Order: sequence, then structure tokens, then C-alpha cells
Amino acid sequence: MANFAKFDRLSLRMPTRNISLTSEQDAFVETMVDTGEYQNASEAVRDALRALQQRRAEDALKLRALRAQIKRGVAALDAGDAHDLAEGELRSYLMNLTAARPRRSRRKSSR
Repeated sequence: MANFAKFDRLSLRMPTRNISLTSEQDAFVETMVDTGEYQNASEAVRDALRALQQRRAEDALKLRALRAQIKRGVAALDAGDAHDLAEGELRSYLMNLTAARPRRSRRKSSR
């Protein structure tokens, strides 16, 4: 009885939503539940929403960084600190920029 009371209090605090999924999305959620990765569909959808929130936060950070780079580039142009590249040089210049940055490892989260 104590476990039911605890669950009931938890469920009262969580708003519920009815959502529509495509058949492919429904099958995916069902597979995640059937394989034991999630206890139920709600848990799977909440995890998907957390991933969406994280992606949006990362996108916002990337956009801020891009805007800062553009601002620095415009300032450099205004200061006359720029040089022209021939069309063939641009590709190698950009490749060198990306090669110079250290790569971060992507770890899978352990659930």
C-alpha cells in the first residue's frame, strides 16, 4: 500500500498529455519498452524530450559562437586585417581550420 501511495503522489505532480505518433514512432517506442530499455512509453517520450531540449541548448550555443565568429570577422575586415584567397586555396584553408581543432570523443551515456 505504501508504494501505491508514493506512486499516486508522483503521478499527481506530473501533467499528462495525449499525443499522436506515426506508426513508425509508435513501433519504435514499443520496441524500446519491449527490450527493457524503458519501463513504459511515457519514460521513453520523456527521454526523447530531454534529448530535444539538450539539442536545442547545444544549437543555441553553436549559434552564439557563430555570431561571435562573424562579429570578429567583420571587425577584422573593418580593421583591414584580411587577405584574399584564390578559389582553389579556400578549400584547403577551410580543411586546415577543421583539422587544427581537437576532436572531442562522443561517449554513449550509460543508462
